[in-house]
Amino acid sequence: MSGRYDRSQASHEQASRVLPGGVNSPVRALKSVGGTPFFTVSGDGAIVTDVDGNQYVDYVGAYGPLVLGHNHPRVHEAIRSALDRGTAFGTPTQLETVLAERIVDLVPSMERLRLVNSGTEATMSAIRVARGATGRSKLIKFNGCYHGHADYLLVKAGSGALTFGQPDSAGVPPGSAADTLVAAFNDLDSVDRLLEANAGQVAALIVEPVPGNMGVIPPTSGFLEGLRQRCTDHGVVLIFDEVMSGFRVHIGGAQSLYNVIPDLTCLGKVIGGGLPVGAYGGRAELMGHVAPEGGVYQAGTLSGNPLSVAAGIATLETLQSEGVFDTLCAGAEELCAKLSQAANDAGVAVTIQRVGSMFTLFFRLNDERAALTNLSDVQACDFDGFSTYFHAMRDRGVSLPPSQYEACFVSTAHDTDAIDRTMRAATAAFRAVAACVV
Repeated sequence: MSGRYDRSQASHEQASRVLPGGVNSPVRALKSVGGTPFFTVSGDGAIVTDVDGNQYVDYVGAYGPLVLGHNHPRVHEAIRSALDRGTAFGTPTQLETVLAERIVDLVPSMERLRLVNSGTEATMSAIRVARGATGRSKLIKFNGCYHGHADYLLVKAGSGALTFGQPDSAGVPPGSAADTLVAAFNDLDSVDRLLEANAGQVAALIVEPVPGNMGVIPPTSGFLEGLRQRCTDHGVVLIFDEVMSGFRVHIGGAQSLYNVIPDLTCLGKVIGGGLPVGAYGGRAELMGHVAPEGGVYQAGTLSGNPLSVAAGIATLETLQSEGVFDTLCAGAEELCAKLSQAANDAGVAVTIQRVGSMFTLFFRLNDERAALTNLSDVQACDFDGFSTYFHAMRDRGVSLPPSQYEACFVSTAHDTDAIDRTMRAATAAFRAVAACVV
C-alpha cells in the first residue's frame, strides 16, 4: 500500500531528530512489531484519524482511559467548562472533593485518597506510605506486572526464587533494586518463600489484580484471596495497582469483582477521562500517615488539576448511568467471541483472555489454546504471528496496541458498525497469519 503512510513516515523522521526514537513513550515506536507508527490528528467515538487521512477503529484507547471513546460530548463539555475558569491554581478546588467522593463511593478499599498526576506517582506514593506506616523497607512485586518507571519498580526476577530483583533498565543502580523482591504471578508458593526468607522485613506487596501489562492475565481461583491472607498474617500492606483495571473490569475495580479488599489502591487512566491524573488511597488510618497529617511526604503542584478532575467526574458519572457499564462489557464479550470464532475458522491457534472491557488475543504455537497464567506463558506465544496480525489489521483500518504484551480496550463507542468493521478486517488478518504458518 505504497503512499498510505507517507505523512506518518515523514512525521516520524522529523520527530526522531528531537525525540528519542521519535516518540515520548517507547511502545509507540512499534519496535515489537516493526514498521512506522502512524501519527494521529484526531479521534471521535471509536475512530481515530492519522495525518495521511486513514481512519481506524481504535482498540488502544490511550491505553485505557478512554472508556467512553474519543471526544465524548459530556467529557468534552466538562473540559471546556473547566478551561473557561482556568487551567491550574495551586489551591484546593471543590471539584477535587467531588471526584474524591465519587471514587470513595465506588471503590471499597478507598476511605481516603490523594490525587496525583500519573499512575507512576500513585504507585510510588502508596509504597512510600506502606514503608512509612510499617517501618519496613522491602517490597514484593510480580514478574510481568508493571507499576510505573520508578527505579525500584523497574526490576525483573533474579536467578532464583529467593533472590532480590535485578535492574531491568540501564541507569537503575543495583542498590535501587536491593529491597525489591520478585514473585511469580498466580503462584502463592513463590510469595510464601519470599515472606519466609524476609520475615518481618516486607513493608508492602504490590500487584495488578488483573494484569494488563503482559497482556490480560486473570488471577486464578484463590490467588488474590491468598495474597490478602498472607499480607494480613505477616503485617504486610497489600497494594492493588488498579491504574489499568480500575473502572475497566468492574465499576468498583477488580477488588469489587473478586471481593478482595486491599489496604491501599492506586488508580489512574479512567479517573482522568483522557487527561493526566492518578490517585492512591485506602484505609483512613493508613492515609493518616500522609503529610500534612503525618510524616510521609508527598506533594505535586498540578495534583488535582481542574481540567483532569472535570474530565474524570464526567467519565465516572456517565459510566454509572443505568446499563452503561453492563453494555460496555457485553460488547467486549461479543467481540471476543466473534474473534475467537474467526481465528478458529482460519485454523489459527489463539487464546483470548478478557476481563470486563479489556482483553488480549494471544497467538499460540503448536495449536496450544490453554489459559495463560503468568509471564512465562506469554513469552512462549507466537510473536511473529501477532506481528503479522497487527499489520494486517492496521492496513485494513483497525488500530491495535503494538505488542503481544498489551491489552486491547473496548469503549462504549464501539457500536455494531465498529465491531462489524473490526471483524471484516480480522477475518482477512487471520487468513494472513495462517498463510505464514510453515
